[in-house]
Amino acid sequence: MALKQVSSNKCFEGFQKVFEHDSAELKCKMKFGIYLPPKAETGKCPVLYWLSGLTCTEQNFITKAAFQQAAAEHGLIVVAPDTSPRGCNIEGEDESWDFGTGAGFYVDATEDPWKTNYRMYSYIKDELPKLINANFPTDPERMSIFGHSMGGHGALILALKNPGKYKSVSAFAPICNPIQCQWGKKALGGYLGPDASKWEAYDATQLVKSYSGARLDILIDQGKDDQFLSAGQLLPDNFIAACTERKVPVVFRLQQAGYDHSYYFIASFINDHIKHHAKYLNA
Repeated sequence: MALKQVSSNKCFEGFQKVFEHDSAELKCKMKFGIYLPPKAETGKCPVLYWLSGLTCTEQNFITKAAFQQAAAEHGLIVVAPDTSPRGCNIEGEDESWDFGTGAGFYVDATEDPWKTNYRMYSYIKDELPKLINANFPTDPERMSIFGHSMGGHGALILALKNPGKYKSVSAFAPICNPIQCQWGKKALGGYLGPDASKWEAYDATQLVKSYSGARLDILIDQGKDDQFLSAGQLLPDNFIAACTERKVPVVFRLQQAGYDHSYYFIASFINDHIKHHAKYLNA
């Protein structure tokens, strides 16, 4: 599948690039950011996938998170895709910030008019890794995933639904229990229909209750002054309780007062997350 390079910038002796391609899964043009560390010039590198949150594109993480230096040091390729299909001319796709464009929620929609294009789960799980592995010096056996907010939800469900596929998983302020919060009810109801039992397949708290796959050490950072935490959108306590019950290892760090839901929060702790994944990817 043809890739078109949109931009390339040298960064910590590696390159931060953006590419565009035609997605078979989403039936539209998609962009992704990819950081190629210096090590990629001489050998194969593991890949870390970042999933962004509501309203984001591929740009937010690559311009705001300040992850490139740590990725260069640990020899990790970091891929940051967009958060939804774009420009599909679906009625209502641009009406609200938390549904449709910029809000794919990393599910495969089953309802009209979304089911043709809104297949972000399959795009992240299958199409994007195949594309990355075919075009860049990756080690396909060494892959991990992390994300923020809606993307934290995406990272957790992808790891839990595909035991052994990812070496590690982490998240910043993830939407942990979407079947119980307003964002989740709106998105899952819209994409998957009114039967709430079908939503459970994309809910990390529900998925961890029946998880029996390869050992996963989960790292979660949450800001104490996150406005969406206090609004009941993230519900990390529900996920922690389910992990504890199933004896799934999770490190949950509630970061002190002042840390919110922004990229300033992410940039403050991104190096810890890169280190967490490097431990497993470079083992």
